[in-house]
Amino acid sequence: MTLQMQSLVRADGAVEIALVEVPMPEPGDDQVVVRIDAAPINPSDLGVLLARADLATAERRGNVVTAKTSTVAGLGARLGKSISVGNEGAGVVVAAGALAQGLLGKTVGVFGGGTYAQHRLVPAAQCLVLPEGTTAAQGASNFVNPMTTLAMLETMRREGHSALVHTAAASNLGQMLVKLCAADGVPLVNVVRRPEQVKLLRELGAEHVCDSSSDTFQDDLTEAIAKAGATLAFDAIGGGRLAGQILASMEAAASRDAKTYSPYGSTVHKQLYVYGGLDRGVTELSRNYGMAWGIGGFLVGNTLAKLPREDVAQLRERVARELGTIFSSHYTEEISLKGALDLDTMKRYAKQATGEKFLVVPSRVD
Repeated sequence: MTLQMQSLVRADGAVEIALVEVPMPEPGDDQVVVRIDAAPINPSDLGVLLARADLATAERRGNVVTAKTSTVAGLGARLGKSISVGNEGAGVVVAAGALAQGLLGKTVGVFGGGTYAQHRLVPAAQCLVLPEGTTAAQGASNFVNPMTTLAMLETMRREGHSALVHTAAASNLGQMLVKLCAADGVPLVNVVRRPEQVKLLRELGAEHVCDSSSDTFQDDLTEAIAKAGATLAFDAIGGGRLAGQILASMEAAASRDAKTYSPYGSTVHKQLYVYGGLDRGVTELSRNYGMAWGIGGFLVGNTLAKLPREDVAQLRERVARELGTIFSSHYTEEISLKGALDLDTMKRYAKQATGEKFLVVPSRVD
């Protein structure tokens, strides 16, 4: 038997997060069993794990945490079904099918769900063999953040843009994007929420960093966008005024050298994608940026599904090569599977505080 974290939403609006024993998986011909040694807690993981649970109502009994969810709207397909949690992780291949024997004993990165577990059965094709000497902790964040940053640049190129704006830019993903854009020569405007985050990104080499708490934020943002030539933005915040502010600054930058007036604004297309929900409130759009604009949702999986398989493979290979540089991750706390059920710990990682990232270590015993 092996331990696995599961999340269940009941029809009465309660969420059950449980650590359960499940049978040790047996690999098929093209499958492997990975002993998961490290798995990060990403915002996307929290959506599955907590299912909008109100942690103020949370109670723990043994290896089960129960809390009330704020709403079951949109969760209909989940009701009554236990879902294994954890999008990605890394560990050692401890069993392999006949066609995957070459992976036996290798340290690999994996994705696809169910990594908050001691063991995970995955297709061999989903394994990313980590470079010699790379630890599981170093390779745990091998997919979600690295592939999201690479997908952002792929989207930029394929849609005809040449520079980016990124919000919540002091996050682990944001720091990766700063290093990736510097390596690829892509101008990047970083939006952060505190002065100390400006300093952090400056030390990483970021050229354009704007603090949304500053009284001069809108002017600073417009100036940075004008210098960078950014017409594409990726927003991790979602709610509030920020998305509209970015589009307004893009319009102001595009209209600076206009020779004639148009009531419809500039003809430069401005695109913003929301890929996160740090603010679950209403997205406020002031509509002061003309008519050449668009806003939509962005998911790394949907983006990669549109790319040729060989292109995705090359992106994954780049991640493996640069795990120690561009795609390195920093964790502020390591916790066990049982530790992830501690109510105080759960409230801390549920905050999704910028600059704080938790790593689950399934082999750890508290």
